[in-house]
Amino acid sequence: MSSAKSIGNNHLSQSVRFDQLSLSPRLLRGISQAKFEICTPIQASSLPHSLNGKDVIGQAQTGTGKTAAFLVTVIEDLLRNPVTDEHYLGEARALILAPTRELAIQIGHDARTLSRFTDLSIHVLVGGIDPEKQLSILRKKPCDILIGTPGRLLDFSKNSNIHLDRLEILVVDEADRMLDMGFIPQVRQLINQAPRPHLRQSLMFSATFSSDIERLISSWTDNPIVIRTEKEDLATENVDQKILITTSAEKFKLLHNILLQEDLGNAIIFANRRDTCRSLFDRLKNLGFKVGLLSGEVPQNRRLKTLQNFKTGHVKLMVATDVAGRGIHIDGVSHVINYELPEEPEDYVHRIGRTGRAGEAGTSISFACEDDAFLLEPIEGLLDKKLDCSQPPAELLIDVT
Repeated sequence: MSSAKSIGNNHLSQSVRFDQLSLSPRLLRGISQAKFEICTPIQASSLPHSLNGKDVIGQAQTGTGKTAAFLVTVIEDLLRNPVTDEHYLGEARALILAPTRELAIQIGHDARTLSRFTDLSIHVLVGGIDPEKQLSILRKKPCDILIGTPGRLLDFSKNSNIHLDRLEILVVDEADRMLDMGFIPQVRQLINQAPRPHLRQSLMFSATFSSDIERLISSWTDNPIVIRTEKEDLATENVDQKILITTSAEKFKLLHNILLQEDLGNAIIFANRRDTCRSLFDRLKNLGFKVGLLSGEVPQNRRLKTLQNFKTGHVKLMVATDVAGRGIHIDGVSHVINYELPEEPEDYVHRIGRTGRAGEAGTSISFACEDDAFLLEPIEGLLDKKLDCSQPPAELLIDVT
């Protein structure tokens, strides 16, 4: 990205208000309804450029406000440039690509909140939901903002049910995860159907910038502004991070006692594998905890119901894999528990970013045992600081009855 202008996201005051950005009154009402007032650093850094029509590449973690940063840009642009000619059904004006179903659905929810006082139509296309139902909805309303996962969008495109040739804005969220999950060929097929980079606006967000990601994003943008997160912004400063040194045999009793003794509002428990998540879910449920499961093996309709139950407080605990957990954007999560340390250090930051959101305090508790303690060093390297490691107190190692 040598031709791009690169800036840090701390160059602007963090006291930039949304009502200072010359936004449409209808959008400002939606922003107020969402209880947004002060821009986060990534919003304060990116919005002046993106609202001026510039392509933006942002390095941003979960919980930094990046979703609102690109949604405000998309909605404002569509409001400033209303359709004056005939558009086909399924002809998208803005396309937002996300790597997981849950994240796409959450973006759709946020988009509807921000645009609720406009007449913009928003469609979400993801797998796990009857495509005929999605198609029926798509045929009833114009397609101002199209949000989805690459696979389902490509299916609809191949059947000529969506059209991207007159796309005005392209957003790719979590580009690094797209690469990790092997979705880049599908993403490339979709983007190739859109106008060339200089004929559209492109907004790209990624937690990390590997050389592969930089090459891809450079080919999809036109002279972009690059906003990089500073090191100190990577870790959530509102999160109290604890590492408990334990053994694999003691992990579950440690978890059980923490859930009983910690002042928990609600908590997300992360594990690396589906089978581990299933085992944790079954054991916690048998012990009487109100718990939900969020992993790839759970049918989509049940995952959505589980997420809703977690949001409303009917379920206090959520056991999740990293991929499924990407869609959990819920304020008020008091604790994140890493039953297993993630294999990728960036996933640690994504996990703990589920708590300590919107300025609230949060707690993350991670178990490190003989199987995964070696993963601490790269996590500390990414955070650029040593984490507080300690042995659990004796009362947390009482046998589970």
